[in-house]
Amino acid sequence: MGEGGLDELFSLRGKVALVTGGSRGIGLELAEGLGEAGARLVITARREEFLREAEASLRARGIEVAAMLGSVAEEADVGRWLDRILEMYGRIDILVNNAGISWGAPTLEMPFERWRQVMETNLDGTWRLTQAVCRQMVAQGDGGRVINVASIAGLAGGRPDELSAIGYSVSKAGVIGLTRTLATHMAPYGILVNAICPGFFPTRMTRGILQEAEAIISERTPMGRIGRPGELKGLAVFLAAPASSYITGQAIAVDGGATA
Repeated sequence: MGEGGLDELFSLRGKVALVTGGSRGIGLELAEGLGEAGARLVITARREEFLREAEASLRARGIEVAAMLGSVAEEADVGRWLDRILEMYGRIDILVNNAGISWGAPTLEMPFERWRQVMETNLDGTWRLTQAVCRQMVAQGDGGRVINVASIAGLAGGRPDELSAIGYSVSKAGVIGLTRTLATHMAPYGILVNAICPGFFPTRMTRGILQEAEAIISERTPMGRIGRPGELKGLAVFLAAPASSYITGQAIAVDGGATA
């Protein structure tokens, strides 16, 4: 693995990829990238309207895709997804943990129930699905890839005038910790685990923040701007493909130099 021409190094032909939160924004972009590289996709989301729109959009691009409704925070949904994927394809090769939520509030005013809700999706849900998928990958016996979508908010404390959502930031730090620990535990099975840590990108989740603080964020970023659509999917393909066969346990920031 890792040898061959560039076409082979970046090809996902014949692979089955599950992308959670794949109906919009970053999740849809990552799904598009994996599909364009040849993977057969399964995307999940909590809202059927957006899920069906994404499914139709991907199919229009000639990508094989199945859409499944549900939440990573619900154990029954996770079990149902995996049963269906194994029924359809008999295996799973790539997991992209993108599903996530946030709740913004000044730190001293953050309601505990909102903190818990964010943790249940971003950290507990990510672990629940990842453990189940890794068990299946181990049973398959030929390795696999797990790509966690974290955030630069999980790499450093951050500034409250940019982002005041302590539950989100802590949950993403937890995802990075999960990435590193799981990478060491799964390496003997050939399962590689890495994290993508985006900076600020225009998504539904960041819309309110960017309306208030995009100028400040851009000024503090060495490249002088926030991220643009299309600047994340290449990394996802790389981490899912044979080209990254000796990379595991890494948290890669895509942030225009903000964390440098």
